Amino acid sequence: MRIFSKLIVVSIVVFMAQVALAFSVCIDPGHPSEVNSGETVSNGLQEVKICWQVSLLLKKKLVEAGVKVVMTKTSELQLVTNRRRAEIANENKVDMAIRLHADAGSGTGFTAYYPRKQGIKFGVTGPSKSVLEACDRVAKIFHPAFAKGLTGELRNNGLKGDESTFHGRIQGALTGSIFSKVPVLLIEMCFLTNKKDADWIRQEKNKEKMASALAAGILTVRNAKR
Repeated sequence: MRIFSKLIVVSIVVFMAQVALAFSVCIDPGHPSEVNSGETVSNGLQEVKICWQVSLLLKKKLVEAGVKVVMTKTSELQLVTNRRRAEIANENKVDMAIRLHADAGSGTGFTAYYPRKQGIKFGVTGPSKSVLEACDRVAKIFHPAFAKGLTGELRNNGLKGDESTFHGRIQGALTGSIFSKVPVLLIEMCFLTNKKDADWIRQEKNKEKMASALAAGILTVRNAKR
């Protein structure tokens, strides 16, 4: 009887581990790409470096939570095109892809973007209607949990369609969305051109807070899928 009980416990543990690992995420640290190197210095910080640092922290938190993680690049300055970044997520058939960036301009705070409309790039129209629907579901589950983790830290600029970004307005959607076959989100973590934002994210404890908030959003999506 004891042996039987132990076998049941072991089976449950194995099953729970398999369920956790069944959820996979592609982390896409912004830049360098064919569009931008991300190496411009704003208030002493480079977007490419901040995105890489937060991505590594996020990866660690997700792996510890039992999530399978795929990265779109293996080093900070590895150049990967935006189309290829989407293809990496597609090839690995991940449950969701998250693209990390830091904004520039006169604003402040964080913003989450997802594709709400189809766009055209290189003669390709995308994403498909089914992917658009999946993006909508994932974005609306992810954002409240993500934003909650940053309450009182940075301004919440909300959840927006990526057709409202610079390249999205031109193409109808971002390139990484057009070629995506999985739910995808793009997070502008803060405005590096805003000194207050830059001073916030340069602190190691706040990079950890950003990574924790992102992880909370992703794990909420995972839990909702179970």
